[in-house]
Amino acid sequence: MAAEVPVLVTAGLGQASRDAAYGADPAVLLKALAPRDSEQHPPRVLLIEEHAEIALALTSTLERRGMQVARAASDADAVALAGQFRPNLVVMDLMQIERRQEGHAGIIDWLRANGQLNRTPLVVYTAAVDQADLPRLASGETVLFLAERSTSGEVQSRIVELLARIGTN
Repeated sequence: MAAEVPVLVTAGLGQASRDAAYGADPAVLLKALAPRDSEQHPPRVLLIEEHAEIALALTSTLERRGMQVARAASDADAVALAGQFRPNLVVMDLMQIERRQEGHAGIIDWLRANGQLNRTPLVVYTAAVDQADLPRLASGETVLFLAERSTSGEVQSRIVELLARIGTN
């Protein structure tokens, strides 16, 4: 059964000015995790992020490192996109993963149903970005960086729920 457990990486994702940025560039970690179909085809990353500015910042840094990125604004949209795109890696905002609902299939359910959950790494992050600073991400004035993990009660409960969902057959 251990072979069926996917990779799950959780990290805080924050922002800083270019001068003050510290920590690893998220794209370096993501490229290391993204499997390839072959040398001729770049890794396909499915990014689930509702904020266009955060998605743009992540997409541009991933594409600069040779990855192909498709973005969904919600967990539900990701299901439709995954069928066409067949991602090698799924990157998602923890707060965007749909809470369990009867009759609702999110991206984790889609991966499981299509036999992909055990071979598609999941990278889950939380983004503590002030709404007022979102436009600065799009303009390149601020950059995303890996930061300390959040330990808020909401984040902890969502991680536990996500792990339970992944482990459910």
